[in-house]
Parts: sequence; structure tokens; C-alpha cells
Amino acid sequence: MLRLSWSTFRERGQLFLGALLTVCLGVALVQSSLLILLAAAIGGYVEAITLLGMTLAIATFLAVFIVASTFAFTVAQRRRDLALLRLAGAGRGQLRRLLLAEAVLLGLFGTGIGVPLGMLVQRVQTGLLTGLGFVPPEFTVPWHDWILAVSAGIGVGVAVAGVLAASRRGARVRPLEALRETGEAARVITASRWFFGVLFLGGAVALATVSSFAGPIAAVPLSINVAITAAIGLSALSPLVVPLAGRVIGLLLRGGPLGTLAAANLRDGVRRSASTAAPLLVLVALLLGMSGTLTTLGAAAERELHQDLRADLVVTTEGPLPVGEVPGVATASTELAVPVTLTVATVEDGETETDTAEAVAVDPAAYLRTHHRTAVEGSLTDLHGDTIASAEHPLGSVVEARIGERTVPLRVVAVLPGSFGSGADVLLPRELVPAAVAAEAPAHTLVRLDPGADPTRVTAALGEGRVETAEAWAARTAARQQDTSAGIMTVIMGLAGLYALIAVVNAVVIGAAERRREFAVARVSGLSRGQVVRAALVESWAVAAIGLFLGGLAAAGTVAGIGAAAARSTGAWLVGVPGPLVVAVVAGAFAVVGATSVLTSLVATRPRPVSLVGAGE
Repeated sequence: MLRLSWSTFRERGQLFLGALLTVCLGVALVQSSLLILLAAAIGGYVEAITLLGMTLAIATFLAVFIVASTFAFTVAQRRRDLALLRLAGAGRGQLRRLLLAEAVLLGLFGTGIGVPLGMLVQRVQTGLLTGLGFVPPEFTVPWHDWILAVSAGIGVGVAVAGVLAASRRGARVRPLEALRETGEAARVITASRWFFGVLFLGGAVALATVSSFAGPIAAVPLSINVAITAAIGLSALSPLVVPLAGRVIGLLLRGGPLGTLAAANLRDGVRRSASTAAPLLVLVALLLGMSGTLTTLGAAAERELHQDLRADLVVTTEGPLPVGEVPGVATASTELAVPVTLTVATVEDGETETDTAEAVAVDPAAYLRTHHRTAVEGSLTDLHGDTIASAEHPLGSVVEARIGERTVPLRVVAVLPGSFGSGADVLLPRELVPAAVAAEAPAHTLVRLDPGADPTRVTAALGEGRVETAEAWAARTAARQQDTSAGIMTVIMGLAGLYALIAVVNAVVIGAAERRREFAVARVSGLSRGQVVRAALVESWAVAAIGLFLGGLAAAGTVAGIGAAAARSTGAWLVGVPGPLVVAVVAGAFAVVGATSVLTSLVATRPRPVSLVGAGE
């Protein structure tokens, strides 16, 4: 089987090129991200860990999804070849082993190219993290030899996982049905497509519903998973939409030969159109869904800050600000941002869990006078001595905290409410912070003025630091968080866009390569070469519209879930997707699909049509 698989690779390499590039990119990204993630975890760089974790998850999902869709399309294009093998005596198990052997070869080739490519990707990722400010310039990533085994496992595993369903479906079709294009071979919406499509769509609806009632901490991952599950479900059921798009094209371009031909091709090439639309669908679902989620998070965080503050001015300094007896100041709360390492021993198995966080050291009485935020369990008035208030640890539990050079056990005396990033997740008593740490810690002091006090005079009297109104400080803090989210979004958008570009181009190229005889028949029937190319362009744009529409539906479910959660927390509907991103995605999709379609159609129509029409299949 390996010899036959190798022969298929050599003779029909264009069918596997897109899958090979996907596996290479997946291996390179996973290898690079794992190595950088380990180094970032040791250094405690939280933003980098978040970004790399998302990169790992999305890269693995996209690699498996695109390899699976590519192999499914490839197997569909090779139905006649597989049917001839069955007629020559090959059994179903042998066909499955043939396709799995092709996947193993694909994984090995992808790993061989992906490992050295991963070293280059590692430099790019490290430079990107440094440029975004997630890691310092001196950040280095050590090499680990075991990563080679992980890379090989990822490459072969992704390829085999992607081909499993396609190999089972390809081996199940009866040979005569495949040769005649009847029965199971002609059916696009199979029982498995119905099952997985309905299952994942139902899961997406359930996740969106749960996320709308979940707290801020759980709503974000739930909403992102809505985009993934909805994209899989809609991709499985996308062949249902292709004939409808064909009818729309027929109505819009009624009376012209190009519209009639494009509509007929859409109705006839349902499998081809669905395979081309699938990566666009996933791209739009991820980009618009995640963008809408991050935009909603930023808006919700800013609104929470405005709702929480009971202050008129905010002074930003390095170290504590001695407000003293400044005229016009009713009360003030100085809050220090202190990095801490928290270690918790779990009760069930005795294992420890360590997390690096940024705590806020406060005076609890002053904090309560300048904030509306209170504990959901326990009381912040008990925040004295060796205690801690946390949003993630249960009341009464003990947390070991490393503050500066000290490690002390702290008892949780208050459970803080979850937030969308506006409030601190950990509060410490001021007396726990060593003087040397407090002197260098970033600080902001919330100032409430006496009734009738002049803010300008108070600002001048405060003397040092950056003085802002509470509204301006809340807007600047939310904008800073939004910049971090925008950096993460930029990386994810580039990753998803690259995968989608490879998959779309590959699907269009495979489809055009198999349509040379079809194009020749159209030209012999009276159409010119230009008309055939234009008809293919219209068809490809219809397919792009299908992918954009279905991807938009998946993204809408994501944004609706996080929007409902934000509305429950803040009392306002804050959903929004950046308009420029929508325009860029739509324009980019039509440009890439259209350009690829025109180029491949020109290549496919280059030979004389008579030579192709008269050739045997």
C-alpha cells in the first residue's frame, strides 16, 4: 500500500499540495508555540501565555479541519479511481489502508518541512511578542530535543485524523455506483453530514445560551467555542445552501449565458462549491466572532469601571502618593499593582496549582469608600493581616502567595465578583507589601472631592503624578486593555487568514484541474474562452458569498452569547464588530477567490477544446 500511495503522491501531487502546506504550517506553529510557551511560563508573562495558548488551540483545530476537508474533497474527486481499484479486487479495508498510508506520507513530509520552518516561525513569533510588549527584549527561548518527537506526532496525527472520516466514506461507496455517479456516490448530504451538522449546530446554540447566562470568567471561552462548533455544523450542512445560491444567481443573471452556466455549475458541483466555501466559513466565523467578542469585552470593561468608581480624580504615580491633608479632598484610596505568585493545594488529590497574577494592594476602608464593588461572599472589612480577597478561590481556603522575596500563607476572607477585565481579581492588604516593592509599584490613587471643591485647585495641590478625571482614567485603562486584545486579535487574524488562504486556493485549484473537459465542452458548445472564464468567476463569487454568509451566522451566535452576558453584568447591550474588519474580510474573500478562479480557469482552458473533448477519461 505504501508503494501505491507513493505512486499517487507522484502522479496527483496537486491534490495534496494544500494539505501538505497546512500540515507544515501546523507543525511549525505548534513546535514554535510550545517552546515559547514553556519559556513564557517560566518567566510569568501572562499575556504571552494567553496568546500562545490560543495560537496552539486554533492552529491545531484549523490544521485538522482543513486537512479533513481537503482529503474529503480529494477522495470525492478520486471516486472513479477508487471504484476501479474495487473492481480490480481491492477490498474496503485495503482502500482505507491506502488512504491512511497517504495520510502517513503526508504527515511525514509535512513534519520534515515543518520542523526547520518552525525555527523560523519561532523567531517571527518571538519578535512579534516583543513588539507587542508581551515579553521583554532580552526574552530567549531554549531548545528542547523532545520537541522533535512532538512535532512528528503532531504532523502524522493531524494528517491521519483528517483522513479518517474521508477514508471510511470513500471505502464504503459501491464501485458501480461510483463509476455511474449514482446511489451513495452521488449523494452529497450523507447521514454523517446530517448527524454532525445537527449535533454541532445544537451544541453551538447550547453554548450560546449557556454563555449568555454565565459569569464574565466563563462567558469568554464559551463564546469563542460557539464560533468553532457553529462553523463545523454549518460547514457540514453547507451543501444545502449551494443549490439555493444557484437559483439566486439564475434569477439575478436571467437571460444571459454566463448566469445560466454559472447557476447550472453551482447546482451540479455542490460538493466542489461546499469544499471551497468551508475554509471561508471558518475564517469569517473566527475573525468576526473573536473580534466581536474582544470589542464587547472592551466596552463592557469600560462600563464596569465607570459603574464601579466612586471618585472624581485619579492620580497615577510610581509608588504610594501621600495625599495627606490636601484641601478639598474628602477621601482617597491609593492602590498598588503588585505581581504575585499564588500556589493552591487541591483537596481531592493533594496536587498544587501555581498561577502568576497582578494583585492590587489596598487599604480596605479607603477602597470601600471609593468603589461600588463589594464581595459576593465574605467581607472586605476582614482584609487585614495574612488575608486575601480573590475572584477565583473559595471562601476560607488558604493560598500561598509570593510577594517580593516573601512567601506567606493567606486565608481567603472575601470572594470578589467576576468582571470583564475592569476590576482586580486579587486584593491584598497594604501591610503585606514590603516597602521596597511598594516604592517601585505602579500606583493609582482614587480621590473623592468635598462638595463644592474646585478640581483645578485640588489637581494643582496634588503636585506630582498624572492627574485625570475618573472618566478619562477609566477610558484610558479600557483602551490599554483593548490594545492588548487588538494585538492578540492581529496574531489570530493573520494565522486564520493564512490557513484559509491555503485552503481556498487549494480547493479552487483542485476543482479547476478536474474541470478541464467540462470547460472544453462549454467552448465546443459555442462559448468563447473568455465567457467560460467569466462564468467560472461568477460561480466562484457565489461560493465566496455562501462562505461569508454562513460564517457571518456563526459569528453572530458568538457575539450574541457574549453580548447577552455583558448586558446581564453591566445593564447595557454593548455588542459591536469593527466595520473596517468586515469590509476587509469581504473584499479579501472575493479578491482571493476571484483571482484564483480566473488564473486556474485560464490554465485549464489553454489547450484546444477538441483535444480535451475527444480524450478518454
